[in-house]
Amino acid sequence: MARQLRAEQTRSTIITAAADLFDRRGYESTSLSDIVEHAHVTKGALYFHFAAKEDLAHAILELQSHTARRLARDTDKRGHTSLEALMRLTFGITRMSVEDPVLRAGLRLATGGIRPRPPLSHPFTEWLDIVTARLVGAVKESDVQPDIDIDVVAHSLVCFFVGTRVVGRSREPVARQPRRTAEMWNILIRGLVPVTRRARYLSLAARLEREIAPV
Repeated sequence: MARQLRAEQTRSTIITAAADLFDRRGYESTSLSDIVEHAHVTKGALYFHFAAKEDLAHAILELQSHTARRLARDTDKRGHTSLEALMRLTFGITRMSVEDPVLRAGLRLATGGIRPRPPLSHPFTEWLDIVTARLVGAVKESDVQPDIDIDVVAHSLVCFFVGTRVVGRSREPVARQPRRTAEMWNILIRGLVPVTRRARYLSLAARLEREIAPV
């Protein structure tokens, strides 16, 4: 049992070290030797868990997918409206991205052309499905204009969210991401939500930003 625990801890250490380097340097510019040095493990320990750099990339994408699906389930369980659940999900991913290099690396891998292995879906496909389902619910709950094209809005929202993080990564500190997510929602709410319900969701966006903004 102790040996298994140590092996799991070593695997986690290697993934975190690889994620940090992938996020800061990029996948192509990071070697396995770099990861070994950054993780403070031996090459034997790395190869025991991962036969190639591609295996590390896949492990990071798996963790990203697991995190997104868990956050989506958690928000669904709390009885929020569909739109609030969607907003909380984006702010939750933002918060974890600020804190966790694995999620930041997952985004960089996804935007850098790394393809996940089946049966894992591409992160953007998964996010489109999550967003689409909640927009359908928001229309039914009259929190979103009834005449929207849900597929177009879902695609635009995912592009907005991903693009904001990609551009921000090269231009400003990661701690700025909560503000950018709130700015995104301020624009979307004014375009999607009926006038009578906008104040509620604009207030929610401001509150969620305060909750996750770094101290």
